[in-house]
Amino acid sequence: MTRLLTDAEIERALTDLPGWRRAGESITATYAAPSFPDAIRLVDEVALEAESMNHHPDIDIRWRRTTWTLSTHDAGGLTQLDVELAHRIAGHARRLGASA
Repeated sequence: MTRLLTDAEIERALTDLPGWRRAGESITATYAAPSFPDAIRLVDEVALEAESMNHHPDIDIRWRRTTWTLSTHDAGGLTQLDVELAHRIAGHARRLGASA
């Protein structure tokens, strides 16, 4: 099982993830893409990353805005998997011109 991060580790990780914030036992961010197809492209690209990591985000899509919520459910909170996936989401968002 993956180790839960401490509060200090989570806070430190969030300093490197602009637009991400803690929400209880999850981290979350919303990205506004230039268009609806770009928002769907972001979801599609992240889906491939998430599948390769076997770590899947909760995603809410509203027009060109996507909201991402990450938590390691089987560990009962936040782990390094969540931080890594958040970085990957942020990278794809930047490349597609989406802003947090």
